[in-house]
Amino acid sequence: MLRVAVVGGGPSGSCAAEVLAKAGIETWIFERKLDNAKPCGGAIPLCMVSEFDLPDSIIDRKVRNMRMISPSNREVDIHLDNEEEYIGMCRREVLDAFLRNRAADLGAHLINGLVTKIDTGKNRQGPYTLTYSDYSGGEATGETRTLEVDLIVGADGANSRVAKAMDAGDYNVAIAFQERIKLPPEEMSYYEDLAEMYVGTDVSPDFYAWVFPKYDHVAVGTGTMQENQALIKSLQVGIRERAKKRLIKGEVIKVEAHPIPEHPRPRRVVGRMALVGDAAGYVTKSSGEGIYFAAKSGRMCAEQIVEASQGGTRVPSEADLKKYLKTWDRQYGTTYKVLEILQNIFYRNDAAREAFVEMCDDKDVQRLTFDSYLYKRVVAMNPWQQLKLTFLTLGAVLRGNALAPQSYKPVPSTVRSDEEVNAMLAVSSIKGGINASREKREAKAEAAASAADGTAAAAAADSRSAEREPAGVA
Repeated sequence: MLRVAVVGGGPSGSCAAEVLAKAGIETWIFERKLDNAKPCGGAIPLCMVSEFDLPDSIIDRKVRNMRMISPSNREVDIHLDNEEEYIGMCRREVLDAFLRNRAADLGAHLINGLVTKIDTGKNRQGPYTLTYSDYSGGEATGETRTLEVDLIVGADGANSRVAKAMDAGDYNVAIAFQERIKLPPEEMSYYEDLAEMYVGTDVSPDFYAWVFPKYDHVAVGTGTMQENQALIKSLQVGIRERAKKRLIKGEVIKVEAHPIPEHPRPRRVVGRMALVGDAAGYVTKSSGEGIYFAAKSGRMCAEQIVEASQGGTRVPSEADLKKYLKTWDRQYGTTYKVLEILQNIFYRNDAAREAFVEMCDDKDVQRLTFDSYLYKRVVAMNPWQQLKLTFLTLGAVLRGNALAPQSYKPVPSTVRSDEEVNAMLAVSSIKGGINASREKREAKAEAAASAADGTAAAAAADSRSAEREPAGVA
């Protein structure tokens, strides 16, 4: 009987293990932190609920309203009028535990352990020996154990040990930073079925920031690409500042940060090792979505293993596993490319971001966007829609240049008067989390130093230019 190790117990690993266990394949799933709460907006599309048979109990909020907020604080509301449609908001610790335990109930061996070493055999073809620390006994250090398997599914995230073992190659890694903030009842009622997305250089130079409602708090976070990772804390200050009048009397209950892949790895299958989810690099540009694609890739990979192994009676080859990649790229390659183009166009500066938010006010754009998100399909436009979208884009970009602000202001509260909010802010702002005052001071100092360097460089250039000029030149 085929033996498979699934390294990583998030959505990708759990969904892979579920399919393998259902087929009767001997499956082990490794997860170090069974209560892990990955920093993540936690939004899942409607199609995932039905496709992966998710119960209402793991969904904190059914969001039917999305509010897009531009750099100048223009607010555009997007509504789902169909009561059957919604974006599910969940906590990752709840979702991941449900999927992982379901796989275990079906027969997968769930190991509370950390894989520390992988012996890949001759030419990385296996059989594979995993060395891991087993924490099931409750000890702080764990007990060292080994396990030999025929095949490995790497579902262990951006810092994947499986990817290193198979020499999958590097990829650029973005970073997400998030604070979970408890709010007073008045403020929390505003986010009853509403999520907010903010754009602007203050909250991210190449992505967006979010305020997403959870069971009894909101997740407030931002993300940025690898080249701007040093800015992440100042960007978190940016979203706190912009949303502070809606986060009045908020108290941070958890701070989270995590790397996120910017693109797929150069190699996703080597020998009898296959990568899925974040380990493979399956996070979309523009939206930054990864949960659905993680679960889907885990399932697709496992289905290919079951088929190629004839139900676990033979060991699949590398060529067999690579069929999963061909299916994946054929089904989702266009989606990834389209979203990358959109990010490159609309997240490059504040004028483009203003244009992006303005376009979201159009009903056709909203329907196309939501259909693509909720059902994970690239929706074809008719010629009229294509022409309309072209003119919308051109007009919005031109107006965006005029609307882009010189500075950023907080959006107003929707449940309190501005006088009341300002009085409350004078007493205290958000409690806990990152030290916003220190981050502001350091950002100002850095900006001043950069300006001083620029002034000095300009003066030096002028001096050199003057020295080169012949005498008598006016």
